[in-house]
Formats: sequence, C-alpha cells, structure tokens
Amino acid sequence: MAGKGTGRSGLLAELSVVSRRYMASYALFNQAVADRIGLHPTDLQCLNLLTLEEAPVTTGRIAELTGLTTGSATRLVDRLERAGYVVRRRDEVDRRRVLVMTVPERIAEFGRLWDSLAGDWFSLFDELDDSELAVIVRHMERTVEFGWEQIARLRERRG
Repeated sequence: MAGKGTGRSGLLAELSVVSRRYMASYALFNQAVADRIGLHPTDLQCLNLLTLEEAPVTTGRIAELTGLTTGSATRLVDRLERAGYVVRRRDEVDRRRVLVMTVPERIAEFGRLWDSLAGDWFSLFDELDDSELAVIVRHMERTVEFGWEQIARLRERRG
C-alpha cells in the first residue's frame, strides 16, 4: 500500500490506492455479471451502453461507444445477436442502413439482474445527504469524461 502522508498529499495518496481497488473491484464485478448471463465483459458493457441510447444505433455507433474497430464491433453485435439480446433491422428511412435494436424481453431480464443488485448498491448511500450524493454524481461524471479522454490518448499511441 502506498505510504500515507499528511493533509492533502495523504488524501491524494489514499485516493490513488482506493481508486485502484475500486477499478479492480468493478472489473471483477463486471466479469461476474457477464459470466452470470453468459456474455463477454465487453459485450456486457456494450449492452449496458445500448440500453442508455435513446434509439437503435448502427454498428458504427457501437464502434464509437466502445472504441472498437468497426470489424470488432460487428463481431460483438454478432455475439449479442446469437445470445438473443439484439436484432438487426433495416432503417425504415434509409434502407441501406442497418440498425441494432435491443430485444425488450432480454433487456428486461438484464434489468431484473441489475435491479436485484441495485438494492444493495443504493443502501451504500443511505447515510449520505443530498449534497454528498451530488458530490459523488459530479465526481462520477468527471471520471467518465476523464476516462474517455484517457482511452483516446492510449489508442492514439497504439500505432
């Protein structure tokens, strides 16, 4: 464990350690949920992102959401389709486009699993007041933005 200093430097050191534990814990949790429903962890997170989209999306959009190549995104959609979580349909307006749509019944099953876990998760925040929850929400929003920026940086350096 990293050495703890005093004041702000100590808190930042502690934050560094707890953040690494948090990320590892979430990655392992994601793996356990994926195993439970028979998906690859990346496929699970893609499915999660698809449920947050307002409308069906193209495979190109899935590539954008996940940072995968279009070929990898196509294979991911193939796996989700075989598992029954999505279907492909021609766009009614532009018949050349193919949209990926979630299957409501399967998403409901996925939702029930998340709901069964969320009850326990929400209880973690019982002792916090609204201003403390707002700090956590802001932190998570900033962390998501920062994460996407870091993903882009890492991928730019690949070549």
